Amino acid sequence: MDTGVWVSLAAYFLLMLAIGVYAWRKSTANSEEYMLGGRNLSPSVAALSAGASDMSGWLLLGLPGALFVSGLSQSWIGIGLVIGAWLNWLIVAPRLRQQTEEYDNSLTIPGFLGNRFPSQAVLLRIVSAIIIVVFFSVYTASGLVGGGKLFASAFGGDYMTGVLVTLGVVLVYTVMGGFLAVSLTDFVQGCIMMLALVIMPIVILTTQGGAGVDQAVTRLEGVDPNYLSLFSGVTFLGWLSAVAWGLGYFGQPHIIVRFMAVRSVKDVPTARRIGMSWMIVSLIGAVAVGIFGRAYALRTGLDVADPETIFIILSDLLFHPLVTGFLYAALLAAIMSTVSSQLLVASSSLTEDIYRTVFKRGATERELVNVGRIAVLAVGAVAVLIASNPDSEVLGLVANAWAGFGAAFGPLIVLALTWKRMTGAGAVAGLITGAVVVILWIASGLGGTLYEIVPGFIAAWIAIVVVSLATPDRGEYRAPKAG
Repeated sequence: MDTGVWVSLAAYFLLMLAIGVYAWRKSTANSEEYMLGGRNLSPSVAALSAGASDMSGWLLLGLPGALFVSGLSQSWIGIGLVIGAWLNWLIVAPRLRQQTEEYDNSLTIPGFLGNRFPSQAVLLRIVSAIIIVVFFSVYTASGLVGGGKLFASAFGGDYMTGVLVTLGVVLVYTVMGGFLAVSLTDFVQGCIMMLALVIMPIVILTTQGGAGVDQAVTRLEGVDPNYLSLFSGVTFLGWLSAVAWGLGYFGQPHIIVRFMAVRSVKDVPTARRIGMSWMIVSLIGAVAVGIFGRAYALRTGLDVADPETIFIILSDLLFHPLVTGFLYAALLAAIMSTVSSQLLVASSSLTEDIYRTVFKRGATERELVNVGRIAVLAVGAVAVLIASNPDSEVLGLVANAWAGFGAAFGPLIVLALTWKRMTGAGAVAGLITGAVVVILWIASGLGGTLYEIVPGFIAAWIAIVVVSLATPDRGEYRAPKAG
């Protein structure tokens, strides 16, 4: 591989490690700093950190690959995500930022649920922590699969070497610098990702193989007249399954934990505007990569064995090696930003909600930080085992984990923040119902008909309402403080 590519990648890796060292020196003195960055993230860092940790390698691999194969109808997933993300910033973000601090300075989502419903505190913390660790192991594996595919496709290297290198770099800065390192690297990675997704479609269309928008459209419609149709071939259940991805936002711990860490509730609207702008631009870029990448392949006779690698292939074909290295770094940024966030949230739950709650209530702050670091390594090791199959699909793994979190935590978080009458028993019922329904739906093979988040989310919402109304109100809700 050309030296220029390695120079760009080396510069990227060094930058990530430098941020890890900076965060280690600045914000790892206690568990609040290690797990939430001292609740002092600026709106821009919080916004891009939430966005970058959300999108993962799916943005540059899974989504362009789906569009490459099936056309514009696959963009309904992106449309659903935009709507869901906006509602998440509007409904959940300000309330979660305020209430997690007021409910005994909760540092994790399970911790908040335990403090919000003290009658079921231990059970809620343990069950939610288990769900987080299980689904995040799968979710983290999806990122590692992306790293393995990058090394195998772009570098001609070994798939498992790519998996291990990706995890290794993430582990270094996450273990060292905790939440602040993850958030700052997310900010940088988010900027890199958006820039790459703006550059790539422009170059595809202006290079000889692309030959402009009009010719690209003519070429695509010549192969399939419905390729650029939003509705062609889309059944109602297929459409519902796609837009229902937006429901998942309410229950993604690695995303909503950013709301807990933003500097103040007053900063949330600014963060929302920044985050949504970043998301819309990035998603449009990803859609354009898939669509115009297909036009380029048709024009040049390019053979694309794995559609999820179209971004990697075009990066190598169309750019100077230094720029190619930058684009590979963008893909690594998408992967690493999500993997690091997931590892940290999973380790925080293991530390706060299992270790301190069950095994050692009197653990010192330094001990908790060290246990958190060990937990990061443990979850990473499990994710490697799941990602060991090179035939795994990034989008498939992400879909399963996204649905699990969305159904288990989505209704629970929204109602816990907004409904005074909700009880601890209702919270437990919703948490378990959402997770179980998703798992059973996947196991039954029904996910190919209707995305499992739909029945899981509905069942969990009903379970919370029914059980809460059927059990005594213990007065666990605390009215938010003024201002």
